Amino acid sequence: MRYRTLGRTGCSVSVLALGTMTFGSETDERGSRQQLDRFFEAGGNLVDTADVYSRTESESIIGRWLADKPAEVRDRAVIATKGRFPTGDGPNDVGLSRRHLARAIDASLARLGVDCIDLYQVHAYDALTPLDETLRALDDAVRQGKIRYVGLSNFTGWQVQKAVDLADTRLLSRPVTLQPQYNLLVREIEWEVVPACQSEGLGLLPWSPLGGGWLTGKYHRDQEPTGATRLGENPDRGVESYYRRSVQQRTWDVLDAVAAVAKGHGASMAQVSLAWLRDRPTVSSVILGCRTVDQLEDNLGAAELDLAPEDVDALDLASDPGAADYPYGRPGTEQRSRRVEGGR
Repeated sequence: MRYRTLGRTGCSVSVLALGTMTFGSETDERGSRQQLDRFFEAGGNLVDTADVYSRTESESIIGRWLADKPAEVRDRAVIATKGRFPTGDGPNDVGLSRRHLARAIDASLARLGVDCIDLYQVHAYDALTPLDETLRALDDAVRQGKIRYVGLSNFTGWQVQKAVDLADTRLLSRPVTLQPQYNLLVREIEWEVVPACQSEGLGLLPWSPLGGGWLTGKYHRDQEPTGATRLGENPDRGVESYYRRSVQQRTWDVLDAVAAVAKGHGASMAQVSLAWLRDRPTVSSVILGCRTVDQLEDNLGAAELDLAPEDVDALDLASDPGAADYPYGRPGTEQRSRRVEGGR
């Protein structure tokens, strides 16, 4: 396993993180514990959860697992969680207000059984709460020793920049990471979100790195998914919808490119997709989301897989989302020119 710093902090994290959204729902407690055991055996140390995953049960499973482990394992673990979405029925059981965050952080600490959360992330932007209220509440939690670092999730480029600027001008704890959706099929964050994070030193923690299973190669053209897969249970599920993705030629171009690179390396398509994402600019760690230990075992193979420059070029070309030249330019290129006339 390789390690990088969490954004521009001094905290080292494994380049692959264990995502736990399936814990307590798609994966039972026994399977969840097996995943945690295997992940740490492989050298992983960053575990990502959220208070809404399986209605708080994901955090509780992690807490019970930590409680059963020796001190050296607990000390090695870097625990990240999130808050923002409803965990109760009250009008203040949601959002990024000081009131909700204070209670949400205390509840997460209790479920996880830790004295301090390493990375506390706001799960999404809250237009109803002033951002400076949110940042000050998080800064208070840092000063109280309840959280070590502040992170963002699902923010747009301007929202990232505003959060950083407010934290800097008010001398509050600065966000160190952003958790966005990012993979070979979803590269639009490269237009504004990635540059904002690069400029301000935030590390990326991409979620859905395999596009909801698409990048494993298990879905096929003109063959509606069936069986025990996310889209087999509901082909029209969320952003990974089979009906939406299957009609886009770019989807199949990307899958063909991934399959070709995988064949050349004797690797799985999942490993190639994860290795490509691992090496994108400002990525600190890629969040794996697995139902089974077998899936996790395959994903872990990406930690040491190095793609050749020609492999990366082929994947970049096939997955280019085709941004208009103005005002972004194409992803991965630099559009900078200046014409000086008359001494100006």
